[in-house]
Amino acid sequence: MNKNNYALIMAGGIGSRFWPISRTAFPKQFIDILGTGKTLIQHTYDRFLKIVPKENIFIVTNESYTDLVKEQLPDLEDQQILGEPIMRNTAPCIAYGCHKINQLNPDACIVVAPSDHLIVDTEGFVKYINQSLDTAANNDCLITLGIKPSRPDTGYGYIQFNSSTLNEDFYKVKTFTEKPNLELAKTFVQSGEFLWNAGIFVWSSRNILKAFTSYLPEINDIFKEGDSLFNTSKEKEFIQSAYYQCTNISIDYGIMEKADNVYVLPSEFGWSDLGTWASVYELAEKDYVGNAVIPSKKVIMYDSSNCMVNMPEDKLVIIQGLHDFIVVEDNNTLLICPRDQEQNVKKVVADVKQHFGPEFI
Repeated sequence: MNKNNYALIMAGGIGSRFWPISRTAFPKQFIDILGTGKTLIQHTYDRFLKIVPKENIFIVTNESYTDLVKEQLPDLEDQQILGEPIMRNTAPCIAYGCHKINQLNPDACIVVAPSDHLIVDTEGFVKYINQSLDTAANNDCLITLGIKPSRPDTGYGYIQFNSSTLNEDFYKVKTFTEKPNLELAKTFVQSGEFLWNAGIFVWSSRNILKAFTSYLPEINDIFKEGDSLFNTSKEKEFIQSAYYQCTNISIDYGIMEKADNVYVLPSEFGWSDLGTWASVYELAEKDYVGNAVIPSKKVIMYDSSNCMVNMPEDKLVIIQGLHDFIVVEDNNTLLICPRDQEQNVKKVVADVKQHFGPEFI
């Protein structure tokens, strides 16, 4: 295992689309959404143990979640957990992590990945990531992994690539497109030139910091001031100040869409971003009439089909005559809504906060 390889796992989101199970105080990445016996962040950590040394795995998260990270990943040292005082999107958190890792090892190659995605084919994932790390170590490039689309999904971003390649398998990125409408998504898939954007990046610390210098110099300058403080007792105090100076900007918009050395590796490893209850329903085990019940210990369903049900294990639940619905309960809150209207959950969360305060969010 190459000691120059590092993993930076982003775990700061609040997963509002999975409300009421995912709450601000206990978000999606710390929950066993699929009923596998492990939370999403635990699965992500386990995958990276097959790629980089344990001491080279870093978690960047909201500082209010650091205790949750310690509880679920007890093998981590405190210095491997990077606490953000406020949410500022992916560019500042990646700048923080990459500056910190660069101070430890200027020859580092870093894979950056979300903590809450599903990867079915771990072996395939490990192969693609190792291939990308090797390429990033030996080339002036920023790499992103693109998933070969199986359908015209409007919930994913898309990456367009051209025929120019690096090491044969890595294609020059032409454009990034955020969540298109259905007609555009169909055009993308039919063209064969587009991949789903998995939000997984691989680069050397040298090249990503060079890109920050060129395309997000203000953010780079903020974290560069802390280079002598990272991995010391003064790091936390510095970060408290630094984050409040950062603009809210994504790495995609800030760097990946602007840089001219971005390459994509077309990949297949059973990926889902688990962004909605619909994506969980698609992946969950179902009964003969299409009901997915997690966990299923005390749920009885009559004349019901194609429902996504997630209830507390100790609650007896009887459902009759319900078709194509989401039924979810947690934290003293019950949500029942048609599966095809789940995009309204974020609005529901906002309304609940307005009417009943943050207690239920």
